[in-house]
Amino acid sequence: METEDRKTHFIESIISEDIQNNKNNGAVVTRFPPEPNGYLHIGHAKSICLNFNMANRFNGRCNLRFDDSNPAKEKQVYIDSIQSAVHWLGFEFGTPFYASDYFDRLHDFAVELIKKGKAYVCSLSADQIREYRGTLTEPGKDSPYRNRSIEENLDLFDRMKKGEFEEGEHTLRAKIDMQSPNINMRDPIIYRVKKAPHPRTGDKWCIYPMYDFTHCLSDALEGITHSLCSLEFEDHRPLYDWILDQLDTPCHPQQIEFARMNINYTVLSKRKLQRLVEENHVDGWDDPRLPTLEGMRRRGYTPEAIRRFCDIIGVSKKDSRIDMGLLESCLRDDLNERAPRVMGVLKPLKITIENYPDDLTEELTAKNHPQNDDMGTRTLTFSKNIYVEQDDFMEDPPKKFFRLGPGREVRLRYAYLITCTDVVKDETGRVIELICTYDPQTKGGNAPDGRKVKGTIHWVNANDCIDANVRLYDRLFKDENPEKDKQDFIENLNPESLEELENCKLEKSLENILPEKAVQFERLGYFCLDSKASSKTGSEQNPVFNRTVTLRDTWAKMKGRH
Repeated sequence: METEDRKTHFIESIISEDIQNNKNNGAVVTRFPPEPNGYLHIGHAKSICLNFNMANRFNGRCNLRFDDSNPAKEKQVYIDSIQSAVHWLGFEFGTPFYASDYFDRLHDFAVELIKKGKAYVCSLSADQIREYRGTLTEPGKDSPYRNRSIEENLDLFDRMKKGEFEEGEHTLRAKIDMQSPNINMRDPIIYRVKKAPHPRTGDKWCIYPMYDFTHCLSDALEGITHSLCSLEFEDHRPLYDWILDQLDTPCHPQQIEFARMNINYTVLSKRKLQRLVEENHVDGWDDPRLPTLEGMRRRGYTPEAIRRFCDIIGVSKKDSRIDMGLLESCLRDDLNERAPRVMGVLKPLKITIENYPDDLTEELTAKNHPQNDDMGTRTLTFSKNIYVEQDDFMEDPPKKFFRLGPGREVRLRYAYLITCTDVVKDETGRVIELICTYDPQTKGGNAPDGRKVKGTIHWVNANDCIDANVRLYDRLFKDENPEKDKQDFIENLNPESLEELENCKLEKSLENILPEKAVQFERLGYFCLDSKASSKTGSEQNPVFNRTVTLRDTWAKMKGRH
């Protein structure tokens, strides 16, 4: 599922060389192993695309495996959401795998380590373990329980399994090297007591394996050949290899690290995203301002645009910050090809065309896409009363304002040339209506006498338009690095990241549009019907449309002014 912009990267080169040397008998098996304790975000999309694309490219297989070894934080709703997101991105994975499928085997592996003198039950508290571990510059010191006999360790571990101890009372630790310069190798915990029922195994277990122990062995049991993970696990690779080296496993996968995705104007930490949700800075995990895949999908992002973005940025060994504008550019390019054009007026200003027949409604034909005739045409209606954008009128316009003003003539898209003859105001002096005339000889927008009209504006028929509410989304943070100078990222939230408009006017063709179906509101941007919300106005329910992205990168223009 790769695009033409895919770049050959170092991981692909490694796999190609492995195949050439017939390593793993030429097989390629990758995996995407999320923990089901939250929703996926755009950073996960990079890993999804990388793992599935490498498997597809080399005629291999990619497993979707849930790392469900922490029952206190994992929920079925996250499992369902993750599977849906991977499917939505365009990848197939068959029956998903679960780390919990291997709990019996993992327990047996732990017992094997104990019997080999490579693991021991430690009775230090969590605080004591931290104290004994040392620091990045100071070595650790041995636990006083490190030299327990194999028989005592087997007995204690069995009693841990039977639930005789409370959480934190004992842990099972790998016996490696407390003097190691790599702090991950200083006798890491591989099992802990956790008295919580598991969504899949129920109350069978009250001890659960730690991630570093679970992950490498799950890879080996599934026959993974290339375990691709982000750079944060580079320091964990020696532990990954150590565990596999001590045990008789079906294979020894190769762990390869790549740089995480970092995008400006957002945060991609699950913990920080959770804070945004829990403190109500956003409206749930699928808020269209969030970089979660559920939020992006609701906003109108397409899987094709996300995949193209992941291919363009490529895979590297060095962390970098990617411009949000690149992601939005990929989205615009995709939507420009697929989105039909419609007209919508977000801040309506009524126009009465005084010389147009009172009882006449005309049907006009409009192309759904200016460059793609295969997308067909639609019918617009035109009558004496229409709506245009408030921003398309100025009572005292400057010279280079080529839209409506008193005495000025403009072209109505697909319709006629009209001229503003009068302005109606309310008691506060606010313009509430324009009186115009039209030239009946200019149907289609061209004057037979050849006069030039520079301005073309969009409109909707006031007699059959749809009332809708529109949400204009913008960058969630006002600074490209929300955590610069180590400040709290919450302080950088953009107060203008959401503007809600009521009683917008949209053309009638949008009456039966499906949620997430992309359309371009001409001159305004790309929009989609919200998949979740509706908004009440009086006794009616207005449909809600989300702005997916503007037609141009307005942030780039704003930055250029400063």
